[in-house]
Amino acid sequence: MHDLIFKFIKFVVVGFTGLLVDFGLTYTLKEKAKIHKYVANACGFITAASTNYLFNRWWTFHSKNPHIMVEYSKFIIVSLVGLAINSFVLWMLVSRYKKHFYLSKLFAIIVTTLWNFAVNVVVTFN
Repeated sequence: MHDLIFKFIKFVVVGFTGLLVDFGLTYTLKEKAKIHKYVANACGFITAASTNYLFNRWWTFHSKNPHIMVEYSKFIIVSLVGLAINSFVLWMLVSRYKKHFYLSKLFAIIVTTLWNFAVNVVVTFN
């Protein structure tokens, strides 16, 4: 259990770097490039997921799996399901409950982080 908690802490640290990538790219695409907010959100999320895979493979899970593309594919599939969860939560909070976009995005990231960690422990890096 201690090992799992330590991995979760590392996963969150890696996720924080992903949060910077995600928010930075989402903001740039939405505010500067004037791309639709949900498209900008998806681009930020997928870019962050790819960098998160590399850091989690190396630092969090110390993966030695020689089938990197299979492992990466699993990670991205988990992330895409996470993107659907992220987008749904974001849409619900912004469109249905009229909450602030970026605060809603932060909440969506928290929900998605819990999903991604649990499934990646069981499926991707087992």
